[in-house]
Amino acid sequence: MCVFASLILLAAEQRGVLNPLRTLLTVIVYPLQQAVSIPVRLAQDTYASLSSYSHLVQENRQLKEEQLILKTRLLKFAALEQENLRLRGLLETSFKVGEQALIAELLSVKLVPYEHIVIVNKGSRFSVYAGQPVLDANGVVGQVLRTTPFNAEVMLITDPNHAIPVQVNRNGLRTIAVGTGHIDQLLLPYLTQNADIREGDLLVSSGLGGVFPHGYPVATVNSTKSPSGPFAKISATPVARLDRVHEVLMVWSKAEPIPRISRHGDAPDHSAEPHAPK
Repeated sequence: MCVFASLILLAAEQRGVLNPLRTLLTVIVYPLQQAVSIPVRLAQDTYASLSSYSHLVQENRQLKEEQLILKTRLLKFAALEQENLRLRGLLETSFKVGEQALIAELLSVKLVPYEHIVIVNKGSRFSVYAGQPVLDANGVVGQVLRTTPFNAEVMLITDPNHAIPVQVNRNGLRTIAVGTGHIDQLLLPYLTQNADIREGDLLVSSGLGGVFPHGYPVATVNSTKSPSGPFAKISATPVARLDRVHEVLMVWSKAEPIPRISRHGDAPDHSAEPHAPK
């Protein structure tokens, strides 16, 4: 009977008699197939969604960490770029002045009112001496006040106890610029009212007094007044950035070279070449 039924079905299939019945059965069974496959597909989609979400969360966390690291590095690179620009300016200044020079970094600023004194990280073991001129990339910063083997105190030109001989770069008029206790102001108290000096005139070191060599920029005249009395009231703004200086240039105007520092001690080696302090 099974063989006979099989033969009948084969014959009917060959003639296409069962196609309508197959189509009907397919339509009837399709909802049942979908109902059976829905839980499986739902479980697969849920698992895929959870896996993707977990992966995205982990990737997002990793990207945030990398972004933070890169931002920190970028900030450091920006600081290094500015430091590089400042150092290039200092080195260019040292080549222009044609004298022996040593770069020092600021360690601290004294907070005593009306005392403009900073401490740098180069001292007597680098042959830094009291009275030594100190500059930045723009002009005169001050002079060394005291030294220790490891650091030095630098009095800024705006300190009330500081005075520097200057001359007007335009006409060579000589005078003295004294500190006022204000970081952005110098006074020229010894010029008469008929002195040939104007706003905008550049003041440079005159070389008198034996501390600052001739020709270093010091300040720019910003105000000239003629009060009652023989002397004019003239103020100037320092060209050096005294309120934001970080590196300074210690200058030697003497002919002998700066001694090297021995690696095994603090005794200076006087056989060193110029421009090569350690």
